[in-house]
Amino acid sequence: MTNEMTGGEALARMLLAANAGPMFGMGGFQLLPFYDAARRLGLDHHLINDERCAVFIADAYAKVSGRVGLADATLGPGATNLVTGLVEALNAGSPLVVIIGDANRDHAGKNMTQETDQAAILRPACKAFLTVNTVARIPEMMRRAFEIATSGRPGPVVVNVAEDVSHGTHGFEDDAFFVDAAFQAAPALRCRPARDAVAEAARRLAAAKRPIILAGGGVHISGAARTLTRFAEANGIPVAHTLTGKGAIACTHPLSVGLFGRYDRIANALIEASDAILVVGCKLGEIATKRYTVPPPGAPVIHLDSVAEEMGRTLNPDVRLWGDARAGLEDLEDALASSAGTSASGRAAYHSEIAAKMDAWREQAAPRYTSDEVPIAMGRLLHEVRQALPDDGILVADGGFAAHWGGLLFDTREPGRTFVPDRGFASIGYGLPGAMGAKLAAPSRKVVALTGDGGFNMTLGELETAVRANLAVTIIVVNNAASGYVKALQHLMYGEGNYQSSDLNDTNYAAAATALGAKGIRVEAPDDLAAALGKAFAHEGGPTVLDVVVTRDAAKMLPAADSRAVKVKKGDRVA
Repeated sequence: MTNEMTGGEALARMLLAANAGPMFGMGGFQLLPFYDAARRLGLDHHLINDERCAVFIADAYAKVSGRVGLADATLGPGATNLVTGLVEALNAGSPLVVIIGDANRDHAGKNMTQETDQAAILRPACKAFLTVNTVARIPEMMRRAFEIATSGRPGPVVVNVAEDVSHGTHGFEDDAFFVDAAFQAAPALRCRPARDAVAEAARRLAAAKRPIILAGGGVHISGAARTLTRFAEANGIPVAHTLTGKGAIACTHPLSVGLFGRYDRIANALIEASDAILVVGCKLGEIATKRYTVPPPGAPVIHLDSVAEEMGRTLNPDVRLWGDARAGLEDLEDALASSAGTSASGRAAYHSEIAAKMDAWREQAAPRYTSDEVPIAMGRLLHEVRQALPDDGILVADGGFAAHWGGLLFDTREPGRTFVPDRGFASIGYGLPGAMGAKLAAPSRKVVALTGDGGFNMTLGELETAVRANLAVTIIVVNNAASGYVKALQHLMYGEGNYQSSDLNDTNYAAAATALGAKGIRVEAPDDLAAALGKAFAHEGGPTVLDVVVTRDAAKMLPAADSRAVKVKKGDRVA
């Protein structure tokens, strides 16, 4: 049977065929038929206040659920507002499908209202930019979008729909609307490393006395955290992780050695002394490698990654395992099965050394966690969050120092993605929309966002969206009345008091939250944190904002690693 419908309705029907999750966007004339169909067909669609946040929500939803995140925008400023969020998703490997409207093709190029060359602007910010040329091809192009978004390294796909395609009609057959279930979540397809490469990697790992695993965000994209934990336990190999790789193994696991790179606890020294380094799902970027000095030159590296060109970008590995993280670890597990027990027991002294070093680090860090400083110290704040948040609770960390402090001091307690930073692009403003996306992906779990006052200022309007959507998330605003990361860097580079354009008003964000219909609580003393978090977690009637007044001392705003990374001699670059 043939059904005549608009292109906009065909778009909506394709999303429903894909069992689409929630979608956020802001409509315009070009996509009105899509919005009308969303209303009639019951698509889970919500109005956003800023299109960038629509993509942030979709990105966090995809990171936590593995399913495809969805967003839309009208042409021109709507589409161009997507850029920052798209680059986050592109660099982080988040599967998204984003629909944008475009000018009527009969009049394109004649200074249509809000028209710009949005294809040229967005194409570098996404994995693929697909233009729908006819109404009849909408099902085909939407299927293609889901296939690209979830295959290889996942990423955002933009589907560009001109006004005349959206408003035009076509007679579709009943069986036109389908999306293969395999492409509704990532990874849709898994590839395995070459057998001889696996054998060589296994030989090196079996012979190693001090092996170590470096786990990146690709572990979570692959859903490989439990596989990696099992592999590490069977073979007695400690695991270090990046900010996005946190949770590849529980931070509380005896084999976890914490972050490596700029924000390491004990991992960097272990990497330097290692005789076999297995890198899993990690791009080895600037922060992870401490500006390309970790691992050291000549280190014996085995690199497992689903993107071949990432292997060799920053160092030349001895063995390249081109494949999915989970599949590759399973193959290594099989190859090492006969020697695993002997290898693990033979590394007992190595394990004892690691335990002693971690104990020493925790003893050194303990004063941060228990600090009674007023204003509140970041270590104490993160300690109280960890105490209050259930093991499966999710901490979303905004860009800048929120991610740095959270990555260094917040311990995950189970394998999996319970720490969600926006490290693909490391932009600020992710905290609130990221928490919204995480909550939509995991509605039964507690979700907390850690964001600075500068980042919260950027996206404060989405608190109205969270209230409207009745999302019970807790937003912790780290209120230091400054663009804290910049102010601290200025302090380190130019000395105390030499600050430029880095101070903010000391705003009462609890009052602002209350005015927007959320629950607002201002916290000024460390002993009040536990009670405030308890009230926030108990509030199920929408979002809660905890306005936490933290140190105003620029010298205390950054983790010590940041201080060490900055050379204060005039003219030196910030590392």
